[in-house]
Amino acid sequence: MLTVKELESGYGPMQVLWKPSLQVKKGTITALLGPNGVGKSTFLSTVFGSVEPWGGTIHYVGEDVTNLPTHKKVEMGVALVPEGKHLFPNMNVYENLAMGAYVKKALEHKDESMEIVYSLFPRLKERQKQLAGSLSGGEQQMVTIARALMTKPKLMMLDEPSQGLAPVLVQSVFETIQKMRDEIGLTILLVEQNADAALNAAGYVYIMHEGLIKAEGKPEKIKGSSEIREAYLGI
Repeated sequence: MLTVKELESGYGPMQVLWKPSLQVKKGTITALLGPNGVGKSTFLSTVFGSVEPWGGTIHYVGEDVTNLPTHKKVEMGVALVPEGKHLFPNMNVYENLAMGAYVKKALEHKDESMEIVYSLFPRLKERQKQLAGSLSGGEQQMVTIARALMTKPKLMMLDEPSQGLAPVLVQSVFETIQKMRDEIGLTILLVEQNADAALNAAGYVYIMHEGLIKAEGKPEKIKGSSEIREAYLGI
């Protein structure tokens, strides 16, 4: 579904990505792991189009989308859930979710998408009239992910979805990520600091360090390599 080859990008004169390549197959959860500051978020932003690529190629569902603007990628079914909780705190949960259905195709299916969201996140249905700013951290993260679902994506990229959450909430977030794949057939590219949780959820894993892919393989391979775990994951 997504094939990235030798991607280069950065900020101003500073290069962050040094030709990493990655592939995400349809209907899978793929994890991109590594320490802080190695380029994982920049990778997602460059694929999404919010950071301009300097070189390399990005293909999505067989089409070259390397230089396609972000809004066009959203229309094609790509969604990015950025790091942190970017909500409208003075709007209620329903209103925040409805803001996700802003592209024409999504707007036409808003009610249907809302039902899917509420089936995946029953807590949000209970809280639909509550102001987003008054929710707990875990509930706000649910709204952030659910709002991206309202765009009717085929590929969802998640940047640190468990950041700042208590362990019990981390488990809940990852269970929901797996449900999104299993129940609605979503393809997921996951950037995550919590290596253990990501290794348990993903079907394939890439390890990034200093803007390069240093290792890749099935989770069992990564878990079984003490060298990879100690050098890049700290586990």
